[in-house]
Amino acid sequence: QVQLVESGGGLVQAGGSLRLSCAASRRIFGIDAMGWYRQAPGKQRELVATMSNGGSTNYADSVKGRFTISRDNAKNTVYLQMNSLKPEDTAVYYCRRTTPLNDYWGQGTQVTVSS
Repeated sequence: QVQLVESGGGLVQAGGSLRLSCAASRRIFGIDAMGWYRQAPGKQRELVATMSNGGSTNYADSVKGRFTISRDNAKNTVYLQMNSLKPEDTAVYYCRRTTPLNDYWGQGTQVTVSS
């Protein structure tokens, strides 16, 4: 069983930056896509950014130009660089890796942006 472990969350002032990491416990074969999602209190979980196995990226309109998803295959790790953070970015951030047969989620990491 693969485990995804997120790290890098925390408290930051508006305008600041954080980099989230999502490390897999082992190499995942046949990945279709990897991504970051977030869930704010009282709201549904929403897509933040995704990257296909081929490297194509997709971002929520609310984070375009501020967030960047990247990966390091050698480290089995996916990153989310978050710049120019806003209070509305406050949420629990989850990473996800999907294959044709499996759908893996991390446990989440809290990001809090103060105004």
